[in-house]
This record gives sequence, structure tokens and C-alpha cells, in this order.
Amino acid sequence: MARADKQAAVAEIAESFGDAAGAVLTEYRGLTVKQLQDLRRSLGENANYAVVKNTLAKIAAKEAGIEGFDELLTGPTAIAFISGDVVEAAKGLRDFAKANPALVIKGGVLDGKALEPAEIAKLADLESREVLLGKLAGAMLASLSQAVYLLNAPLAQAARLAGALQAKAEEDPSILAGGAAKTDSDGPGAAEEAPADDAAEAVPSAEAPADEAAAEAASDEGDTTEA
Repeated sequence: MARADKQAAVAEIAESFGDAAGAVLTEYRGLTVKQLQDLRRSLGENANYAVVKNTLAKIAAKEAGIEGFDELLTGPTAIAFISGDVVEAAKGLRDFAKANPALVIKGGVLDGKALEPAEIAKLADLESREVLLGKLAGAMLASLSQAVYLLNAPLAQAARLAGALQAKAEEDPSILAGGAAKTDSDGPGAAEEAPADDAAEAVPSAEAPADEAAAEAASDEGDTTEA
């Protein structure tokens, strides 16, 4: 490979490292061309599976600021540059490796952190982004439903109370007047006569001092006559 071609290849691999959310290094020794094509199709939009030269991949990894790949870049190497759902890509690689043991997952990198094969396997066991988002949306809808119920419950209770009060008021209008209204059995004008009765009761108390003064005067006259 000419020097210019090597530089272009290194730049392309380094760019793939920089653009990808993560990368998984694999050894594909023993896989046929058709199996490699099947693997690429199984990954779909989640990852770009590319065969690389180890010497060029080492240089590209260093240029991209990725460490810990040198010892992994041995034997026939292909890298899955993950651009979509990281979990789905990890699942695709794991499932393909189970069906095709010739594919060996050697390690990877996620958000600049090196991953061991066991960590990639754990990543594959996680639920996908779509499932997690679905659960999150379901939890949010449930919380909103509870909030709507709590907000509407007092209004519904108030509406029932108002309805009951209206029905009671139609049966007994005095409820709206606080019980002050008189029924027909009390006779017309009963409410207006109450102040007059109160005035009548007030008269004797007003005249009481005058009666007492008259009694004292009479007593004084008796005393004078006897004298």
C-alpha cells in the first residue's frame, strides 16, 4: 500500500473512531465472506463493521486518543464502529458469535473507556434504548394520570356537593337563607312582628326607674304626715 493510501486509510479509521459512540474489536478468523455479509446485515444501522489492518488501526487509535488497543490488534481484525444503539449493536455481535463461534469479541471502547469482553457481554444483556424509553414513557403517563386524578378529585367532590345542595335547596329553600325564612304556618308578617315584640319587652325596663321614684316619694309623704 502506497504511503498516501496508508495515510488516507489511517485518517478514515481515526474519523470512524471519533464519530462512533463506541467500537468493538473482533477477530473474524474462519468466517466466510457470506458470514461477514450476514453479520453486517444483522447490525444494520447500529454499526459499521469494517476489516482493518492492525498497524494502521494502531496509528488511528492513537490519533483518536484511544488507548489500550495495541495488545488487542493481533490476528485478522474487524472493528464494529457503533453509530446507533450501543446495546443493540452489542446484542447483535453477541448473538452472531453464539451462532458462529469463529467470531471472537476481543474488547472495545465506549465513550473513551476501554471495555473487556465480559463488559461487552453485560452491555448486551441490557434492555434496548427503545424498550427503556417505552418504560420511561409508560411511567411518565402513569404519573400524569395520577396527577390528573388528584387534581380532578376535589373538583368532582365539589360538584357532587353543589348538586346535593341544589337538590336540598329545592326541597327546603330556607337552607339558602340560613334557616331565617319562615314557613307558611307561621302566618304572614310573622318575621316583621318580631322587632315590635322586642320593643314591648323593652318598655317595662325603661319605666322601672320612674315607678321606684314614685314609691319613694309616697313613702316620704307618709313620713311627713305622721310628723
